[in-house]
Amino acid sequence: MFMGEYQHTIDEKGRMIIPAKFREALGETFVVTRGLDQCLFVYPKSEWAVLEQKLKALPLMKSDARAFTRFFFSGATECELDKQGRVNLPNNLIEHAKLDKDCVVIGVSNRVEIWGKSTWENYFNESEQSFGEIAEKLVDFNFDL
Repeated sequence: MFMGEYQHTIDEKGRMIIPAKFREALGETFVVTRGLDQCLFVYPKSEWAVLEQKLKALPLMKSDARAFTRFFFSGATECELDKQGRVNLPNNLIEHAKLDKDCVVIGVSNRVEIWGKSTWENYFNESEQSFGEIAEKLVDFNFDL
């Protein structure tokens, strides 16, 4: 399980250190893809396989399912850590998440997310304002803290 928030930087070659607490759970190779809300999703290969099966089960005849599957898979790339614990992120993913020098890496249960620092701060501040309302809506999913 991934949890926590870490501040990191990305260099001019697109390399970023993955927090040490995440490295073992991610494994030597993992999948990075476009995420929602202008971030990147990072999955261990075992979690990616589960997600892949769920996406394959979506109905091909539904345009929304096709669009989502295309978006998700076309941005996906298998990555590995170098000896310094860095991942080399592809330019198309850096552009998608609008990553610049300062990044935030967060753990979100079964995945890691990589955010541009200002994008994360804006998202967090906006979401924090409505956290109570969001929590109330989760009751519809039989979720209670």
